[in-house]
Amino acid sequence: MSSVEWITTSVPYLTARQPGQPDAWSAETAAKGRRGSQRIVQAGETVAPAGIAEVLGLQPGAEVIARRRIMYLDGRPCELTDTYYPLSIARGTRLAGTAKIPGGAITLLAELGYAGVRAREDVSARLPSQEEAEALESDVTQPVLQVVRLSLDARDRPVQADRMVMPAQLQQLRYDMRIG
Repeated sequence: MSSVEWITTSVPYLTARQPGQPDAWSAETAAKGRRGSQRIVQAGETVAPAGIAEVLGLQPGAEVIARRRIMYLDGRPCELTDTYYPLSIARGTRLAGTAKIPGGAITLLAELGYAGVRAREDVSARLPSQEEAEALESDVTQPVLQVVRLSLDARDRPVQADRMVMPAQLQQLRYDMRIG
């Protein structure tokens, strides 16, 4: 496995952590003997991109709280993650800031009363934008996987939408589902 090749499953990233536990990315990478880190590039109120507004059930042009991060595996960028929250959930919380959140954003959402109970992921492949390729230290001719994840609470309300972009040749997504 190369220094940035990675096989991942989504479930740990949808589950609140216990007090004192690290965020899911740090825990998963450490368990595999690797080093995972992240840099929060930007956070705060912004207009939701069209596709994100749609999955969150918002009108085009609606404002949201967004957190833009670059994920690193062993010091190399491996994923761009933009996370979006409805203003009614995230305004005035740590989700609107650039500081790392102990236990991760999913844990904070649960503490705020917005625990996710269901998620939907749409996966597609495409070529990256120039900005994405530069941030991933890649080339615009190298395909990326894009995962758009919507998390819903027990009342089926959207609480979080993520758009993750990762080099396709370095990633494998694994879905392990219990039927019945």
